[in-house]
Amino acid sequence: MANSIAAFLTTLCGLFALVFLRPASAAYVITSYGAKPDGVSDSSGAFLKAWNAACNSAGPSTVYVPVGRFLLLPVEFSGPCRSRSITVRIDGTLVASGDYWRHSVAGHWLLFDSVEGVTIEGGTLDGRGSALWACKAAAGNCPDGATSLYFNNAKDVAVKGLASINSELFHIVFLGCVGVNVERVAISAAGDSPNTDGIHVERSSRVSITNTRIQTGDDCISIGPGAQNLWIEQVSCGPGHGISIGSLGKDATEDGVQNITVKNTVFRGSQNGLRIKTWARKSTGFVRGVVFQTATMQNVINPIIIDQNYCPHYKNCPNQHSGVRISGVTYSNIKGSSATPVAVKFACSPAAPCKAIRLADVKLMYQQQPTKSSCQNVVGTASGLVVPPSCF
Repeated sequence: MANSIAAFLTTLCGLFALVFLRPASAAYVITSYGAKPDGVSDSSGAFLKAWNAACNSAGPSTVYVPVGRFLLLPVEFSGPCRSRSITVRIDGTLVASGDYWRHSVAGHWLLFDSVEGVTIEGGTLDGRGSALWACKAAAGNCPDGATSLYFNNAKDVAVKGLASINSELFHIVFLGCVGVNVERVAISAAGDSPNTDGIHVERSSRVSITNTRIQTGDDCISIGPGAQNLWIEQVSCGPGHGISIGSLGKDATEDGVQNITVKNTVFRGSQNGLRIKTWARKSTGFVRGVVFQTATMQNVINPIIIDQNYCPHYKNCPNQHSGVRISGVTYSNIKGSSATPVAVKFACSPAAPCKAIRLADVKLMYQQQPTKSSCQNVVGTASGLVVPPSCF
């Protein structure tokens, strides 16, 4: 009885906030549509009914998830909507079913498709991915898994104050989106969890990712083909594989990546820091106009790396060279410690050498000793104090 009263009061407080903080917003509470906060009852249908009501609202609307654990199967929230301002406010936790075969068929857990003006605010997504990770670690007959939160072909969307834990696959994906704001997001999964990228951005523009902490088993942020005009600031990464542009060049015809700014980042015990990675095969892709500014490395294996020799399992790419053209990349005020003696690696393609690479005020140490740099097929300049010394 006490727990029921507490849950009621929490829901009442949430509704109070909705009424007084958003007086013009119509509120649709998922429990009013049959959702149960017990973590075992399927609340997918109730959530979808609340979404449809909000979507068809004439004005701003809110879908409200009160305190509790709500089990959801893979579900698609589709637009376009009549309402151009929908907030999904989460005070509780959305819990995946754990049926990774079913999730893999969908490829996503929560999909927002062709929506505009949607904000996800607060709460926790629990992807329950550990069983799938264990299957993959045992080299069993395992599916790929599902992305926890997927925005496809969306416009002017935001994710604020959300926690995503233990995703089966990628945590958050933006594909074909214009106008994205991610802030105060916390992402976590085991350091050895496979393919659990924190945030993936592809074929999207005007994307901002700020004040975010990512601990996962793959790239903290991965930037795919067609991404442009990205601003990434005050992001901490580790464990993880760093902030990566790429991999690029998997397909022969591919959109390029341009106008990327990464500022005020911290990497702790990650495999990579600032990375650009391309397949060793022909491609029309490119990377240009990238600024990596003010980063702190703490025991990072590859603090600064360009790798154009990516060829997983040595299939379909041996004896080839990357066609992805990399130019206009600046590394400025990058400091801290490397976990290896070679802290700066530029392994560029002989078919498309890296050009206009700039190092400015770099100081990376290995066990309190100066580090080394390695260069292949790269042309650039260095200014200020640069440790390790430039190999241009």
